Amino acid sequence: MTHAHAHPASPAAGTQGTTPARIPPSDLHHRLAADLGEAARAWLDQTLDEAATHQGTHGPLPVWELRLAEAGRRCGPEHADAVRVLILHAARVDPDALTRVYVQGTAAERRAVLYALPHLVPGPEALPLVEDALRTNDTRLLAAAVGPYAARHLPAHAWRHAVLKCLFTGVPVNEVADLERRAHGDAELARMLGDYADERTAAGRPVPEDLHRVLTLTGPTPTPPADPGPRGFDGKES
Repeated sequence: MTHAHAHPASPAAGTQGTTPARIPPSDLHHRLAADLGEAARAWLDQTLDEAATHQGTHGPLPVWELRLAEAGRRCGPEHADAVRVLILHAARVDPDALTRVYVQGTAAERRAVLYALPHLVPGPEALPLVEDALRTNDTRLLAAAVGPYAARHLPAHAWRHAVLKCLFTGVPVNEVADLERRAHGDAELARMLGDYADERTAAGRPVPEDLHRVLTLTGPTPTPPADPGPRGFDGKES
C-alpha cells in the first residue's frame, strides 16, 4: 500500500473556522448590536427578553421557538445563525427542547441547534444530534456538527469518521474544532487517511490538500493546549 506523504503544515493549518459555536454569547450579542439596524436590534432585544423570561406561548409552542423562524427575515440572513443561537441561549433550552427544535426544524434551525450545543449542554446528552448531522451530506450542517461540542464529546472512532466525512464532502478541516489536539499521535486516523489517499490515487482522483494537513497533525509533534470552549456571560465555561 502506498501512503500519502505528510506535507509540512501550512500557516493556515492551525486556524479554525469562526462560527457562533466558538464565540461567547455575550460577544455575539455585542457584535450584533453594532451591526443591526434600529428595528432589527429592537426586535432582537425584545425577543431575547421574551426568551429569558419564557413569556408567552403559541398553541403548544413557546414564543421563543417561533422567533427562530423569523430570525432571517427580521435581522437578515447573514445574522440569522447568531440570532438563533442567542435565542436558544437566552431561553436556556434543555436537551429535550433542543432535540425537538432540531427534529422539527429547517436545516437552518438545525444548524443553530448544533452551534448552540457547547453553550448549553455540558455533557454528552446531545450527541445523537451531532451523529444525525454527520450522516447527512449537507455541508453547512456537517461544518456545524464538527464544532466544539463534538470535539469535547464525540468518541474517537466517530470523530475520525467525522474528519473523513469532511474530506469526502469538501468541508474545510478548519471547521473541525480542536483538530490539532485530537489528531495528535492518532495512528488509526493516519491509517484511515492513508487508505483514503490510496483509494483516490487508484481512481485517478486528486488527494485533497486538507488530507495532507491532517496527516501532518497525526505525527509526533508537540500537543497544543486543549480548546477551553466558549464562555458564558459570566466568563465561566458554558
